[in-house]
Amino acid sequence: MPFQTYIDQIAERVDRLLLRHDELQRVNQLLEAQATALRLERDHLRQQCAAARLRVDALLARLPQDQEEPKA
Repeated sequence: MPFQTYIDQIAERVDRLLLRHDELQRVNQLLEAQATALRLERDHLRQQCAAARLRVDALLARLPQDQEEPKA
């Protein structure tokens, strides 16, 4: 195999690797953005759940206590 052909093949493979690397970096950035958005959504849902739990607890505290009925 002539030396120049060998160098051309290596150069072509390096070019493909660089393109793949760029593509993977773009995909990684998109995935990082999605992960950040999901973390924010999760945190928001946790806050909503905690607030709802507090409201339910407050409502339960306002209910009259169960009184046992005399058994006949």
